[in-house]
Amino acid sequence: MILSWIEVKNSIMLALSAIRGNKLRSGLTILGVMVGVSSVIGMASIIDGLNGAMNEEIDSIGSNIIMVSTFKSNINWDDLSDSERNRPEITETEALAIQENCKTIDGVAPQNHYYLQGGNEAKYKNRKYNRPPIIGSWPDYLKVNNKEVKEGRFITDIDNQIKSMVCVIGSDIADVLFPFGEKVIGEEIRVNGNKFQVIGVMEKVKSNFGNSEVNEMVLMPLETSKKLYPWDKALTLFVKPISLNLMDEAQDEIISTLRIHRKVPFNKEDNFALETQQQFKDFIGGITDTIYLVMLVITSVGLMVGGIGVMNIMLVSVTERTREIGVRKAIGAKRSNIILQFLTEAMTLSATGGVIGVLFGVSLGLAVNGMAGWPLSLPVFWILIGFFVSVTVGLVSGVYPAVKASRLDPIEALRYE
Repeated sequence: MILSWIEVKNSIMLALSAIRGNKLRSGLTILGVMVGVSSVIGMASIIDGLNGAMNEEIDSIGSNIIMVSTFKSNINWDDLSDSERNRPEITETEALAIQENCKTIDGVAPQNHYYLQGGNEAKYKNRKYNRPPIIGSWPDYLKVNNKEVKEGRFITDIDNQIKSMVCVIGSDIADVLFPFGEKVIGEEIRVNGNKFQVIGVMEKVKSNFGNSEVNEMVLMPLETSKKLYPWDKALTLFVKPISLNLMDEAQDEIISTLRIHRKVPFNKEDNFALETQQQFKDFIGGITDTIYLVMLVITSVGLMVGGIGVMNIMLVSVTERTREIGVRKAIGAKRSNIILQFLTEAMTLSATGGVIGVLFGVSLGLAVNGMAGWPLSLPVFWILIGFFVSVTVGLVSGVYPAVKASRLDPIEALRYE
């Protein structure tokens, strides 16, 4: 069936005229398609924004960090064997072994996190900051975690060796305990009843999800932490390779060093876990891919309902315009002209819904991402898919009504009242 541009143009004009002539009916039909398309675009934009925000959060500690711990962060405890449950904790001696034996390593920062049941407390005079995380670490914490001190200095090797009662506090704690620009450095605060001298204040860190731990923490030398909280033995080692290109080599060196240090037999699996930021990103990407799949299933139901609406409206339109079809056939219109007319009308209806749906979905996604403080995302791929699907819905839904209209007998059609 070869059609000229004039025929296509005339069919589009007839379709628009029919839409204008039945505004309420056409509007309700468009609404069904619009909801389906806007759901796809809006959800895709929000998910992309969330994905970007989570990647930014992971990248905030640097792009080449290796985390060494007893278990992976996403471990399923029910699947562990007895021997796996009894793995020895990561200790400071293993951090020293990595520091001494791994030539591709630029820095190692063992960290523990102490959370007293009921909450920690940092206090200065009559001012209190409740539930700050208490972290013990090494001087390499800044270099490894890509953080900076805003005021004062950071802990040193000497502080760690002599178990000095000094601490570096987050900017939020400094704002609460020392408001109105009061002097911070050198002042004495109490952390869970223990006296500490404040030697530094961390640079404030922006977070896409609430507040960053760095803004709320009390960081002290690791040996001081071990002295005050000897039962809190579990450590996580944050290791920074010299460069991103040496990431794989650094992981191999760490694994080899830890297997020797932890006396793991050659025929046994590692009794420790290594994770990188890319693995976290891949894990998050797997979650968002699942969300995308669920989103497509849900929105496809909405588009199917919209398509049924388009078909229903077109069947009603065929019935209402039976006499018009008879007149057109009587003056020489071919079956192809009738089919084109009704297919164009159906596709114009659904395409209009698609355009409105794209605009509404993009606006919704940008608004939600903006309010949440996530990166603004314009999902071009999903915009194109949404519009294409809306037009396809119109095409598929309009085939049966168009064929039915083209098969009408002109004599019977002219007699139709």
